[in-house]
Amino acid sequence: MRLHLVPIFFGSLLSVHAFGADWPHWRGPSLDGIGQAKSLPDEWSETKNLLWKTPLPAPGSSTPIVIKGNLLLTVEFESQVMLLCFGEDGKERWRRKVCDSKGKGNGERTSASPSPVSDGQRVIVMTGTGEVVAFSLEGKEAWRFNAQERYGKFRLGFGFHVTPVLHEGRLYLQLIHAGAALLACVSPDTGAELWQVDRKSDGVAECLHSYASPTAYRHGEVNVVITHGNDYCIGHDPANGKELWRIGGLNPKDRYNRTLRFVASPVVHEGLVIAPSAKGRGVVGVRLAKAKGLILKGGQGELWRIDKGTTDVTSPLLYQGILYLCKENGTVLCLDALTGEQLYQERFHGQTYRGSPVAMNGRVLFTARDGTFTLMKAGRKYEILAKNKLNDQFTASPVIVNERLYLRGYKNLYAIGFK
Repeated sequence: MRLHLVPIFFGSLLSVHAFGADWPHWRGPSLDGIGQAKSLPDEWSETKNLLWKTPLPAPGSSTPIVIKGNLLLTVEFESQVMLLCFGEDGKERWRRKVCDSKGKGNGERTSASPSPVSDGQRVIVMTGTGEVVAFSLEGKEAWRFNAQERYGKFRLGFGFHVTPVLHEGRLYLQLIHAGAALLACVSPDTGAELWQVDRKSDGVAECLHSYASPTAYRHGEVNVVITHGNDYCIGHDPANGKELWRIGGLNPKDRYNRTLRFVASPVVHEGLVIAPSAKGRGVVGVRLAKAKGLILKGGQGELWRIDKGTTDVTSPLLYQGILYLCKENGTVLCLDALTGEQLYQERFHGQTYRGSPVAMNGRVLFTARDGTFTLMKAGRKYEILAKNKLNDQFTASPVIVNERLYLRGYKNLYAIGFK
């Protein structure tokens, strides 16, 4: 059965800028959650600064990407994972079946949890069933393979939710679970494997399961793909997967937690990698240019380390020299990014948080599941600029493109901006 989805419009729409950065990854063009918008509204609602909203066929948590005016997202419904493409006007352009699935599509835990990625020429989707499929921007399938068939059956307590990362013409898959621990490099042109490396760890029990996503970074001589899970944050050479460094002590041996699975993903900004852990434990800041070997407390490249305060689900945001850690309950811990000094800790809206914070134009945006969006002024002092409400549930992260904010809800896809 095909659902015919009709966008609901609010007032006349201005034409979208012809130029502007795409959002090719769930954490944006630089993989750090920072957008370049300069004139987004501080306030919005169901009746204010809402350009349009388009119904979605089922709830979901994957974050949309935006490529050349195409908004692409995955959804699970009717026992299938689908890739949907919308235009900047909110109208559906096409949809394609990615694979069959057995999930119920309940929002947070679906086979469509990983977000799409794109190199500007194709869109690549990975699913909880292990299917990895590439499509053209017009929706034509280019290639596919199944990661479970190629690398072994997924053995995770809460399903597979890891988004791969595209970096300098290669696709990297992080597979860290009870059945495998590896980093695989794949050609985005053909889907053929280029190499794979084992990712060694002494972690045990539930720590073997990682729900975090990899990231990558290049600046000058620093070029690294970063995997996260099974007690360590590890930097790899993108050319061959060789381990360059690893951050340890995220699950200290003298107080080891056998259930410390990583969910929050690491982030890199301006040469600094932030490695979260889980369940209220520590966070580490490391200067990539100096990182080397096993980095324990005081190790080479480490700038600071705190023993508690990590975000558990949402990923860290590093913006204008400040680190924002959004806890699952709506508490933000704000640190100086270079020293780890605590600037403040405040509970700004008591709710469940799954989507990661984003930043733009001196502002930081937090997404609560209940549809409350808290806009905070970036800086060393706690200042809320606005709280905005939409009548939906949200567990995806916001997207910032061409002076617009795109928000993927359970019921609708929303476009926010000045009319």
